[in-house]
Amino acid sequence: MKTVKERCMTFFRIKNKTAAVCLLVLTALFFTANPLFAQRKITIKLASLVPENTIWGTAINRLAADFSRITSGEVEVIVFHGGTAGTETEVLRRLRMDQIQAAVLTSIGMGSLVPQIMTLSYPFLIRNNDELNAVMNEVKPDLDNLMQQTGFVTLAWASAGWVNVFSKGPVIAPADLRTMRLGTNGSDERFDQAFKTMGFSLAVVPLNDIVIALNANRVDSLYMSPIYAASSQAFGVAKNMMSLSVSPFMGGIIINNATWRKIPAKYRDQLLAACRRVEREIFSSTAKMESDAVSVMVQHGLVINELTQAQAQEWYNDVSKYENTLGLGSNPVFNRDYYIKIKAILEEYRRTKK
Repeated sequence: MKTVKERCMTFFRIKNKTAAVCLLVLTALFFTANPLFAQRKITIKLASLVPENTIWGTAINRLAADFSRITSGEVEVIVFHGGTAGTETEVLRRLRMDQIQAAVLTSIGMGSLVPQIMTLSYPFLIRNNDELNAVMNEVKPDLDNLMQQTGFVTLAWASAGWVNVFSKGPVIAPADLRTMRLGTNGSDERFDQAFKTMGFSLAVVPLNDIVIALNANRVDSLYMSPIYAASSQAFGVAKNMMSLSVSPFMGGIIINNATWRKIPAKYRDQLLAACRRVEREIFSSTAKMESDAVSVMVQHGLVINELTQAQAQEWYNDVSKYENTLGLGSNPVFNRDYYIKIKAILEEYRRTKK
């Protein structure tokens, strides 16, 4: 027979246990229902100048889906295609204000953050995709580090094709191009300055007025990617394309450091791996798209002016005469140190290929 004291102790033990269970249940319900403590979805607004119905647009949509899949929905990427988030200048401003958190940028936009990037576009320095790969394999880690110092993480690098010279008449030697008015949209100041330094006459023409300017004889030649020459129909008037490419046209995807750090560390390696897959897909798809564009243009009257090795060397020699101004002088158009670094990489690469 329990004493009154024992009965009271049993009663309070039961009461305390019940209270504890109730407290645990109520606490769980509170933290689950309260939005302050519920799992927070990370929303990334990504701006792109590229239309959705392109290789880049498709790849970016796939990347957005990968971010959601890998993180089980914790990260949502909302893509603003086709320049709907503004021009590249506006996108950079909005990135810094965290109104958007990621962006697809051209080498011009990326170069405004890290000037060394523009050295990849030094005229006639990098000459083909194999050389571009050799250079990027060496410089990407350093460029990624430099980009991070500006407050951004580089998710992917990709080539957007090559820049070629299109003209009304054949361009074989540098002297041929110097007799022509070379059209530019004025967005790439370093590239424009490089051509001016080398003695070429430039005329600024808005992208949507290219064909009009050619027909009105305001310009006689252009430098642009074959993909854009085909889509803009510029090749219908500028019916010649020099076979020698001027430079690669780079692009990339960046995200601000603050947003990247919000993503749980357990997902980041998988996300970067997905970005690398997209990087490789864009590179190979762009190369095919460029080749297809050239084939279609040839079928519709484009003439490719094939240069001999000696004629190509004339261009290389011509550019080398301006090396001290473009890349080595006291006020170079392109970053001096990176010019020296890339040139050394290429010299070693070409030596091993002989």
